[in-house]
Amino acid sequence: MTIKEAQDLVDAWIHKAGVRYFNEMTNLAVLTEEVGELARIMVRTYGEQSFKESDRNRELSEEIADVLWVLICIANQTGVDLTDALIANLEKKNLRDGTRHKENKKLR
Repeated sequence: MTIKEAQDLVDAWIHKAGVRYFNEMTNLAVLTEEVGELARIMVRTYGEQSFKESDRNRELSEEIADVLWVLICIANQTGVDLTDALIANLEKKNLRDGTRHKENKKLR
């Protein structure tokens, strides 16, 4: 699936089953909530915290997908083409950071 196809798929689902997009500020809050849930799984899986019983049935892939879903919703409702945005971001990183990380002694 392409990024464009994902944006179209989310948009179709929102209009069919979701009635409408939540407003932008609500989706920003939902994104924050979803990132928190992702952080909770990450810190328990790769960090030093232990799992709580309520965390045991959560899947990392599901939490990442939830974050992606809300990001796509925000992009759709604000008119951002994520393919174009990602390409522009990669170009910026190549110009700004093309050699910076390779020269960073901390990363060796």
